[in-house]
Amino acid sequence: MSLSTTEFNPESCSVPSNSSNRIEVACHEDVENEPLWLAKIEPFLEGVLKKLGLSGWELSILFCGDGFIQELNKNYRNLDMPTDVLSFESGSVYRDEEDVQWFSAGDIVISLDTLVKNAGEFDVSEDQELKRLLIHGILHLSGMDHSDNSPDQPMLQLQEVILKDFASKNDIIIEK
Repeated sequence: MSLSTTEFNPESCSVPSNSSNRIEVACHEDVENEPLWLAKIEPFLEGVLKKLGLSGWELSILFCGDGFIQELNKNYRNLDMPTDVLSFESGSVYRDEEDVQWFSAGDIVISLDTLVKNAGEFDVSEDQELKRLLIHGILHLSGMDHSDNSPDQPMLQLQEVILKDFASKNDIIIEK
């Protein structure tokens, strides 16, 4: 999915002359009811990108169910099972019709089914798990990777540092 880079390098994945970002958020057709919190994803990601010093990014987020993400996982990673998040890195730079330069970062796909399972398994709120998965996807799109899920992986350590900065700010999912 991503480069085997363990160090975060914003200079390699940012367009300094463009201070804005383009973020598209959608739900796959297998998500029956679009979540009410969907509109809060873009502002949250803007905050994460700003914290990381990333600008000029173009990316998409797709929320889906386990069936769809399992098919993607099978086709792209040869793992016939659902997962929580997949990142499809593009990493190209282009100029649009108005001659504005963009970094086409890629796509993040998140399974809402696995998000809920993870939150229960790790005893965290669904909001915290959603934020973790979004940050995880951004780090993959920026070229970072991890060889396993142990907490000593540099990417996962950075993920948790960033999450702490956003853990209590502006919940995305309002708990029932």
